[in-house]
Amino acid sequence: MLILGVPAAIAAAILIAGAAGLIPARLALAVAAGGYGLVAAAVLVRAALAIHHSDGTFVACRGAGFVGMGGLATALTATVPAWSPPGATVWATAGLGVAAACYSVGTLLLPGAGRGWALHSRRAFDGLGLGVSIAFAGYLIPPVKQAHPATLPVTLIAATGIAIVLVSVLRGTPHRRPAVRCGSGAILVLIGLAALATLLDPGLGGTITGSVGGVAPALVGVLLVAGLALTADGGSRRDLPLPPPEPRNPDQYLASYPLLAVPAGVGVVAAIWHLVEVRSFDPTSIIFGIAMVAVLAMRELLVVRDIRKYAGQLQTAEAHFRSLVAGATDLTLVLDEQLRIRWQSPAASRLFGLSDDEVVGKGFTELIHPDDVAGAQEMIDAVLAGEHADGPPALVTARLRDGAELWRDTESTISDQRSVPEVAALVVHVRDIGERRHLERALHKLSYTDQLTGLANRRALMRDLLTYRRRPGRQGTLLVIDLHGLGDINDSRGRETGDAVLIEVGRRLRTLLGDEDVPARLGGDEFAVLTTDGAVLAYALATRIATVLSEPHQLPGAVVELHTSIGLAELAGGGDSDEVLRHADLARKRARQLGLDRVEWYDPDVEMKLNRRMDLERELLGAIERNELDLVFQPVVGLRDDQPAGVEALLRWRHPTLGTIMPNELLPIARAVGIAPELDEWVLDTACKHLSAWSTGDTGFWLSVNVSPRELLTARFPDRVATTLRRYGIAPERLVVEVAEDWIAEDVPAIVASLSGLRKLGVRAALDDFGSGQASLSHLRRLPVDMLKLHASLTNTTPEPLPGNGPAVIDIVVSLGRRLGLEIVAKGLESPDQIERAAQAGCLYGQGFALGHPGPAERIEAYLESHRA
Repeated sequence: MLILGVPAAIAAAILIAGAAGLIPARLALAVAAGGYGLVAAAVLVRAALAIHHSDGTFVACRGAGFVGMGGLATALTATVPAWSPPGATVWATAGLGVAAACYSVGTLLLPGAGRGWALHSRRAFDGLGLGVSIAFAGYLIPPVKQAHPATLPVTLIAATGIAIVLVSVLRGTPHRRPAVRCGSGAILVLIGLAALATLLDPGLGGTITGSVGGVAPALVGVLLVAGLALTADGGSRRDLPLPPPEPRNPDQYLASYPLLAVPAGVGVVAAIWHLVEVRSFDPTSIIFGIAMVAVLAMRELLVVRDIRKYAGQLQTAEAHFRSLVAGATDLTLVLDEQLRIRWQSPAASRLFGLSDDEVVGKGFTELIHPDDVAGAQEMIDAVLAGEHADGPPALVTARLRDGAELWRDTESTISDQRSVPEVAALVVHVRDIGERRHLERALHKLSYTDQLTGLANRRALMRDLLTYRRRPGRQGTLLVIDLHGLGDINDSRGRETGDAVLIEVGRRLRTLLGDEDVPARLGGDEFAVLTTDGAVLAYALATRIATVLSEPHQLPGAVVELHTSIGLAELAGGGDSDEVLRHADLARKRARQLGLDRVEWYDPDVEMKLNRRMDLERELLGAIERNELDLVFQPVVGLRDDQPAGVEALLRWRHPTLGTIMPNELLPIARAVGIAPELDEWVLDTACKHLSAWSTGDTGFWLSVNVSPRELLTARFPDRVATTLRRYGIAPERLVVEVAEDWIAEDVPAIVASLSGLRKLGVRAALDDFGSGQASLSHLRRLPVDMLKLHASLTNTTPEPLPGNGPAVIDIVVSLGRRLGLEIVAKGLESPDQIERAAQAGCLYGQGFALGHPGPAERIEAYLESHRA
């Protein structure tokens, strides 16, 4: 520091001048050492005033103030030779005592020297004991003992001060370097002051007081200036970091610290040597010995106090440790490097039923399940190799044998404490995780199980599907099952009944499957089956499933029926599991389009048809507005006179990209999207408009239109028919409403009522495709119809009589219809033989390609004109 370096240089120059005799030696010593002492004292006192924390750094403390007071005492003592008072040796000795006290207290209070009077008093007694012992030993040396008596107090004070400063510096942490500089400076100052007091003693010649110049005063001055410089530099450091919040106890070793044995050893050796040589002790020696023993005794009393204090703390900590270990839910084991168990916690018997005799002395791996030993040994070897030294403790999961010879799921953390002298072992904390593992397995099962049926859920199905696909050969089939009718059961009988039906479905599925097959519920009314069977066996399984699930479900207080649609897809047919599931679902949708209780395989055509179906469903909604619908008309011809009696209006959808869509594809789509009534209304209106424009000249020429059951059963249908007839001026008897026979069974009483309402208007009704249903004859007497249109299968049968010379089927049907007063129309006539056969059976009219192809209104009008001409 510049503030100390410049004055030091000036002081050195003054001392050199005094040594050379340019100025009096006493004056040079007083000016150099005294002046520099004042500078050092000012620096230290100024540093001592900053006793608070500033900007995150720990600055000088009160210790610098006492060191500064020691520097001030040094400066004053250095001036004693200049004014040469009576008893200069006494004044110098007193200055030495004050400086020694200030330096001793100051070094004890420097940063890092610890806190508390007990700590400082122990260090002070350490230094005092060492100083007294050294002084005692030195006094017993004959040359020193024969010296002037005035040197005895100087030696005692200097030795004591130097010893206290030395102990304080050696024990001071964590700021060792500044403390060493400050302590070293204090020791040099005390040595210089002791030399000054000795040189002032008249009994030794009064070296300083009796001379003007000389080297001795300069050497003393150099010691003082150098010491003051070091004390000022080390004691005023302001750039020291903050000490740790809980510093380590610097007196942790107590009586074992070497400085406690040094004083006693020095004093005893000196006393024994003196006793051998001199054989007696003078009163001063005895006083020295008593003082040394007293100081050591006081230090030992402090040590005993600390020992009792720390012993109490250890007992408390041990009690806390025992209570924690005894009540812990973990088992603690201590292992040596050979992995033998040296100690186990009391929880061993309480938690695992293991006594000390069963465990202590045995290898840790002897308690581990043989299947888990390899993994545990690998982890322990890694710990012994130091791989987990800087990270978290190693974790070992293994099964351990308990006192009942049962294997328990455990989780152990292994901590390497071999570097701790008090432990010097591996510490293992064992935790029983059996309950956690049980919960994990239960949660895992719940996450892969449908809670209602107990079958696998979608997540489990996809997992097993992935496993199946990874097997060699990849043979297997996925079935997707859709239930129909469950929504009606929930609405009519409640969701409890619906849940009971789902549970019964799951039970029936299990009875049909093998051990390797996986039944699953995908959600709602969708199920799936993953089977290892190939194509043939899988199709047979799907057929059995459809048959069994369609059987009536006997429930408490109810009997319900379900229908199914089942789609199949081969596991090898998809790129991944999601694609296989999508293929099976597409096949299921195709099966539903084709009807109930159907089973369909996936192939690319299925997906193409489904995409076509979805496109048609989307675009049909606006077909009427876009004028894409059209009507064609097929003539109905009298078989007796070959004259047209009427026409049937047939719907066509002229799709701009897919071409003409026929009714067998169009009408199911219309019913699915809910616009069948709108189409029927458009067909009726458009057909009547064309009929009114034809000039047939025959009021008996009629027009037939097909009507869906939903439109027929609406209350406003007869009114709409009457309105349309009035709009185009058409006689009611010229309109024939056709109802398909397979629709009759849906609601016979309602259809009878609707047809009766049409008959009151004068509109005639026809039963279309008669002969295709199973209950046709039972409904024929109840239905108010005027015409039967025979299914094509009747006209295509062989004309030979039935076995037993009975009449053919068409003859029976025609005879029955004629008895009921119905007009008979034979459909599907495609050859002259069929026309002749229908005429022989008694059919009045015929319809088919052999009599006339469907055509647009303009062609039919020309057709009618040609027959009329």
